[in-house]
Amino acid sequence: MLVAGFPAGPWGTNCYVVATGPGSECVVVDPGKDAAEGVAEVVREHRLKPVAVLVSHGHVDHMWCVAPVAGTYDATAWIHPRDRHLLSDPMAGMSRETAAMLIGAKYQFAEPDDVAELGDAQSLELAGLTFTVDHTPGHTEGSVTFRTPYGEAAGSADVSELMFSGDLLFAGSIGRTDLPGGDHPTMLRSLRDKVLPLADDIVVLPGHGEQTSIGRERATNPFLLELVRGEAGHPAPHRGL
Repeated sequence: MLVAGFPAGPWGTNCYVVATGPGSECVVVDPGKDAAEGVAEVVREHRLKPVAVLVSHGHVDHMWCVAPVAGTYDATAWIHPRDRHLLSDPMAGMSRETAAMLIGAKYQFAEPDDVAELGDAQSLELAGLTFTVDHTPGHTEGSVTFRTPYGEAAGSADVSELMFSGDLLFAGSIGRTDLPGGDHPTMLRSLRDKVLPLADDIVVLPGHGEQTSIGRERATNPFLLELVRGEAGHPAPHRGL
């Protein structure tokens, strides 16, 4: 199994390219600002053919290059319907600070030609890989995570799955909930219902920062520890937009 990830753009958003191996079809996860060149480099190096673009949520730092990447490779863009409007109107999900950065610039956003909508517990068969979709609102209304089997495909008995967590879960933190569409109690429910039940050996590939694992976060992440103890929790520090 081939997984190539790199941080892109001013927000350092992690973009991932996933394939069964070199010379095959692939899936691109969260191509944010300035990610198109990095995707093209990985595609050339490993002789890949993108067939799908998976969007964890509609914030501009994760979907800036969705249309260019999908259009270049004639790939389908997948997004949850609650965030689909952000593909063409990303300002609706921005903080005031981020919006101010972009005011005056001539940026134009539009949906890719081929958009498909994601649903909770949906199973996607793409590029020879299987992805399980979990709807995890809280950071945005349409936030999702993607999990794909890893151990057998990679010849590893130590990791059962990879989880592309977007801005739901980070190493040592969770996604902010102070932006339009965000809601802290909803974020806590998503973490309690969709993260805590997962196996410890799942590797988490987040939208920002270093990779981690469910076991590590269950044991050390203060926000998950508060959930385990039944405490109300407090909002996460700002990360991303």
